[in-house]
Amino acid sequence: MNILVCLSNVPDTTTKVKFNGTKLETEGVQWIINPWDELALTRALELKESGAGIDNISVITVGLEDAEPTIRKALAIGADDAYRINSEAFDSFYTAAQIAELAKNIPFDLIMTGFESADYNGVAVGAMLAELLDIPSVGAVSAVNVKDGKWLIDREIDGGKEVLQFDSRVLVSVQKGIAIDPRIPAMRGIMNARRKPLNVSNPVALDSFNEIIAIELPRSKSKVKLFDPEDVQSLLDALRNEAHVL
Repeated sequence: MNILVCLSNVPDTTTKVKFNGTKLETEGVQWIINPWDELALTRALELKESGAGIDNISVITVGLEDAEPTIRKALAIGADDAYRINSEAFDSFYTAAQIAELAKNIPFDLIMTGFESADYNGVAVGAMLAELLDIPSVGAVSAVNVKDGKWLIDREIDGGKEVLQFDSRVLVSVQKGIAIDPRIPAMRGIMNARRKPLNVSNPVALDSFNEIIAIELPRSKSKVKLFDPEDVQSLLDALRNEAHVL
């Protein structure tokens, strides 16, 4: 059984975001594996190590050459091989369609994506990818296991959880809880990653359906205002006339 894990290359969540027009200023930005995708990869590795019958774990991303350090980290963590589609990830459909075109030629039994991306909080790639590949998809997945060659998948629902079983190809979008701690690459893994295959392919011709017109940062928060604990009336006046919450 083979697993394909989709990775997104995102800025570290502690990065101070700056924009030049409608483009993110990338100078000085630390790029990482999208945290939800990293947990998906961790769970895939756990399944392989548990003797569940996982033969190969591949990772795939849509990104330019500057995304390769992130992919190499995934290989150092334990992925067996990697695929990079040499293009910017313009929008969710464009990303899903590019991955789908390549995934048609990759033998896989399970595709794993993160529940969302940490940059634009996108959640649509997984479902779109499954539709393009004509396979079932499950969202909000909290556990993935293998039993008798079949996938057992837990997902959160209102008031409880749902357990699903698949004996065919399926795509899962995983959330926090799928794995406890992401893997940290060891020195041996980093050295081995240099010898693992990283396949680069050109994108297929597709139009992007979205256009970024403008980007604005959130307004800066006002400074904290302190009140004398004996002056309750000033606090009430501020809540009513300035904060407009009364």
